[in-house]
Amino acid sequence: MENSQKPKKVKLIRPETLEFIILYNQLRGKAFNGNAQLAEVLGFNNASSITEIIKSRQNIDPEKLKIFKEKYSDFLVGLKTTMKSEYSMISRPYEGIPMYEVIATASGVEVYSDINYKEPMGHMNFPGIEDCDFALPVWGHSMYPYLENGCWVALKVIHDRKILPGEVYYIEWGDYRMYKRLLAGDNEDEVIAHSDNITEIVGDRLKYAPFVVKISEIKKLCLVKDIHKKHNH
Repeated sequence: MENSQKPKKVKLIRPETLEFIILYNQLRGKAFNGNAQLAEVLGFNNASSITEIIKSRQNIDPEKLKIFKEKYSDFLVGLKTTMKSEYSMISRPYEGIPMYEVIATASGVEVYSDINYKEPMGHMNFPGIEDCDFALPVWGHSMYPYLENGCWVALKVIHDRKILPGEVYYIEWGDYRMYKRLLAGDNEDEVIAHSDNITEIVGDRLKYAPFVVKISEIKKLCLVKDIHKKHNH
């Protein structure tokens, strides 16, 4: 009994073959209806030649690719941007989210410098933060023990300004930029900016006392998604 072997893929798929396969998948059903029609246009004897190329068992002749692109040039005009995007996704691995080194004042409320005019010092990349937008460090102790001084935080910008009461956010409000746990306020248009550190007392008052913020006055709202704590050496 004879052993039937599946046709093997070519060892090296040339760039023009990869380009043809991408264009074929994008134009099939639009520029041409099937392999038989395409084979006739490109001068192949039968449709199986197209199948061999599409399944990467045969490389396409560069001259055939040239004929293909000339024949369907009108259809390719709108695909140039898409092609660039696909090649870009293939060639550029995910770097991670930008990390901005910022400083804060030594006051009772941490005030961070504006990151809009800063270049990232590096990128943070570990599982679970792919949907985050950037990372900032923590300076000060107002959110201890949840956020420790010196740790890095992965942040996701909340564009619709919907706040989940009880979650920790990075907010830009007035001239202030800070981490706070946002609690539901007495009014729907307000939240209470709460600090987790309730152990530090100045006189007979909390050093990091809670205060009310109007939601409409929050310039930037970012949810704390992940925390990368510094290691003790």
